[in-house]
Amino acid sequence: MVQYSSTPLDASFAALSDATRRGVLAQLGRADASITDLAQTFHMTLTGMRKHVRVLEQAELVTTEKIGRARTCRLGPRHLDEALAWLEWYRQLWDARFDELDEIVLDLGAKE
Repeated sequence: MVQYSSTPLDASFAALSDATRRGVLAQLGRADASITDLAQTFHMTLTGMRKHVRVLEQAELVTTEKIGRARTCRLGPRHLDEALAWLEWYRQLWDARFDELDEIVLDLGAKE
């Protein structure tokens, strides 16, 4: 089996691959929330929400702090700058390739 080293970019994309986790990030972008509040918002069990929050914590997109009996979640220290840079590089690559394809199509049309 091939072993890959995990990078922060891998962790970010793994965390963002799930709609619930993207929703949690959107929710926390508006205000900090407890895991209980998040579980109620997303209609899931505390255990299920804790698993989602753990993935977000591993990607450093969310931090949690125990306050009394509740664990409060807030946006973490890592931003998505690295993921945005990766996506931008591929966007530029594909734009260039589509521009080349447009030129080929125009040349073929001119020859007819």
